[in-house]
Amino acid sequence: MISYQPFWVTLKASKESTYTLIKNYRISSSTIDKLRKDKPLNTTTVNDLCRILSCRVEEIMQYIPSESDQIL
Repeated sequence: MISYQPFWVTLKASKESTYTLIKNYRISSSTIDKLRKDKPLNTTTVNDLCRILSCRVEEIMQYIPSESDQIL
């Protein structure tokens, strides 16, 4: 499972907020909702967030093994 918990820590440490992401950078409210619910994001969105927050991918998301991961 991909967790976006690191995103919230990174966002809190930055000068940005969910409001500024939406208003200044045109990150959609549905993307913010996906981040809240650990739903899939595309890599373009992850790239945009890294650029806005001046951070690495690891500061946006992390992989956590889960019993609910799909079987390969």
